[in-house]
Amino acid sequence: MPTPTGPLAGLRIVELGGIGPTPFCGMLLGDLGAEVVRIDRPSAAGRPTPFPVLHRNSRSIAVDLKHPDGADTVLRLIDTADALIEGFRPGVTERLGLGPDACLARNPRLVYGRMTGWGQDGPLAQEPGHDINYIALSGALHAIAPVDGDPLPPLNLVGDFGGGGMLLALGVVSALLSARISGHGQVVDAAMTDGTAALLAMTYGFMAQGMWQDRPGVNLLDGGAPYYGVYRCSDGRHVAVGAIEPQFHEALLRVLGLTDDPVFASRNDRAAWPAMRARLTEVFAARSRDEWAEAFDGQGACVSPVLSLTEAPEHPHHAARRTYLPGATGGHQPAPAPRFSRTTAATPPQPAPLVGTDTDPVLTTAGLTPNDLQALRAKGAIA
Repeated sequence: MPTPTGPLAGLRIVELGGIGPTPFCGMLLGDLGAEVVRIDRPSAAGRPTPFPVLHRNSRSIAVDLKHPDGADTVLRLIDTADALIEGFRPGVTERLGLGPDACLARNPRLVYGRMTGWGQDGPLAQEPGHDINYIALSGALHAIAPVDGDPLPPLNLVGDFGGGGMLLALGVVSALLSARISGHGQVVDAAMTDGTAALLAMTYGFMAQGMWQDRPGVNLLDGGAPYYGVYRCSDGRHVAVGAIEPQFHEALLRVLGLTDDPVFASRNDRAAWPAMRARLTEVFAARSRDEWAEAFDGQGACVSPVLSLTEAPEHPHHAARRTYLPGATGGHQPAPAPRFSRTTAATPPQPAPLVGTDTDPVLTTAGLTPNDLQALRAKGAIA
């Protein structure tokens, strides 16, 4: 019987409140069983948790980091922590008295995770930015576009989450393993530009081998290949085709009735790709998305319906695996991932309902007395 604790059970992570990749990192670590204590602003105390999915599994305490006693309170909490994660611009936590030197001086085993767009150093370190800026400078955005079309932002999945929060989570867990062995913590510098570059490893490898052109919409995985792309159906919805390998391509043509079509005589003839795409566009447009989904079901052709965010949780595969769970405030939320055979995390995760809900119990575990808490509230250091 799996133990409903998660593989990171027993670890305490302090998260200096933020948006996007840092709380996503906290969510991932919390999903894996760590206790995540989020530091929120006292001005928000009593309000609903702003990001109920990203903040699931985290506890909220309301502390004024700009108040000297507030910063000291966080340092006392850090004495009990295994890691801290923050997403401010370089130098901000140092000015608050909560930089790596101050924290590691008190807790030498602490892992100090820093999430930024540009990194802790370099000419752009102090510049503002968002996901779209980081993936633009890393080369990823240029590659995500139709041929002769404009780059299309892939939501904020590549910079904020894949190249940001997930990279920070990996860095924090790696440094925690190192601290367990060596007894020494360290600083983890996770930059979204670095993470996005790492995600481009295979693409740069293809370029070095002469297998990728540095322009969008003409390559194997960017929509250039007719057998790897998206096609509109008669109802205006779409199917996704990923028939790269020969056996999948053969199955694709068989289901479509195109096995003997001379247009597909040589699928790797790039000069024939436009004609192949035109033919596939014509055929897919003749039936609805769901009709094609039924036709391709079990055929091994790597063809899938393109589902909306509302449709995806209802798909039988996701339902069987419980890939999506009921949301804490309605709707759906993704289930914790990956899955573990022995240390399964409890689900469904629930966030602290209100900002500051856990201030007293969490700070009590850090050694503060009821009198200490009363005095800090009187000074406005906590809420």
